[in-house]
Amino acid sequence: MSALRSVGARLSLALLLVVAAALGIVYVALVPLVERNLVDAKVDQLVQSAEIFAPRVPENDEQWQIFVENVAPSVNARVLIVDVLPEADAAVILPIADSQEVVGATGLVEDPLAVRAVQAGQSDAPREAVGGQSHEGDDAYAEAAIAFGDGTSVLVLRAPLADTLENVELVRRRLLLAGLFALVFSLAVGYGAAYLFARRLRRLERAADRISSGRFDEPIEDAGQDEVGQLAAAFDRMRQRLAGLERARREFIANASHELRTPLFSLGGFLELLEGEELDERTRREFLATAREQVQRLTKLATDLLDLSRLDAGRVRLEHAPLDLGSVARSITEEFEAVARSADHLIETEIDGSPQGVGDEQRTIQIGRILLENALLHTPPGTRVRVSAAQENGRAVLAVEDTGPGIPAGQEEQVFERFYRVDGAVASGSGLGLAIARELAELMGGTIELETRAGSTTFRLTLPGAA
Repeated sequence: MSALRSVGARLSLALLLVVAAALGIVYVALVPLVERNLVDAKVDQLVQSAEIFAPRVPENDEQWQIFVENVAPSVNARVLIVDVLPEADAAVILPIADSQEVVGATGLVEDPLAVRAVQAGQSDAPREAVGGQSHEGDDAYAEAAIAFGDGTSVLVLRAPLADTLENVELVRRRLLLAGLFALVFSLAVGYGAAYLFARRLRRLERAADRISSGRFDEPIEDAGQDEVGQLAAAFDRMRQRLAGLERARREFIANASHELRTPLFSLGGFLELLEGEELDERTRREFLATAREQVQRLTKLATDLLDLSRLDAGRVRLEHAPLDLGSVARSITEEFEAVARSADHLIETEIDGSPQGVGDEQRTIQIGRILLENALLHTPPGTRVRVSAAQENGRAVLAVEDTGPGIPAGQEEQVFERFYRVDGAVASGSGLGLAIARELAELMGGTIELETRAGSTTFRLTLPGAA
């Protein structure tokens, strides 16, 4: 039973059923057609012969026996001349001459075609032979009959159909043998093809097991161009993405451990130093300021993780109210102005009119902070950063542009993944900011797009425009 549940067995069985159904249809349609065509051809031949020889029948009935005996070899059939005698109940057919034997006046036979020939000869139309199939016991015959003379005498040509039916039977037997061979061949080919197909699926199954166990090093390859090949390619893309996420997760754990350990150690050391009575007031204030910075680092990391968990749980509630992106741009610029000056960055604000959007003001400011902080953190000193707001095609746009080195090619979409950090970037932060920003933007019905090239990187937050 387990073998029948496999894909290979089911495909083989399906192919076998299709071939069997096709052969059955061919058999049912072909054999009767061949038999009918062969019989009709034999009947047509006799009809043509009957119409040729009927005018040649001697007027003297004493010569009829000699006539039929002479005609029989040329038409390759039994030739008879009969008289059809009308009676009250049914017509009586009286054989007069027979190419196979000399019949007496008392011999009677039944022949519906002869009766039909007499009936056809009584019309005003020219006399034509009628043909068909007749039976005597178990034997079948092709027959043609045509009236001549006074219309009651009929020339009958009768040929056995044994050879014809034997040919039909031969066709039937060969068709059955060919069908049996086709079924066996289709079963073998179907099972072979299904086996190859199932083997490809088993390779994908083993690859899925490897991925589920955390092994991402072995690529998934399939040379086919069909759906299985496309599925294998999708599996390999998934493997690469999962490998990237796993690498990012490990890096995040290492970075988070460092981010947590460093401020905690610093705080512990400062607390020990603050317990000393010999510290002067200035040194104590410096230690407190540094400790406050470490607390802020811990708070930011905890806030990012909390936002991420709320986004995953669908527990983030956002307002959809009109907001002024120009005000948002000025607000975040003023907030980071001191940070930009300390890092030797030139920060600018450019407001085009009064761009009005729809969204959550606090979450929009949070997104702006993330974009601006990334620009200040991941660009070298002396880089110019511009925060702009404008109305474009009925939508409100907040953009943060820097003149830094840009983002390496191929990493444009990955920067929005969780825990991902650009190769060679400053080892700071959790790698969650852009992922949080994109999800918040999508919840407000907006998007975040990245445009990067050598010497320029621009993140654009687009929100629905206010009416």
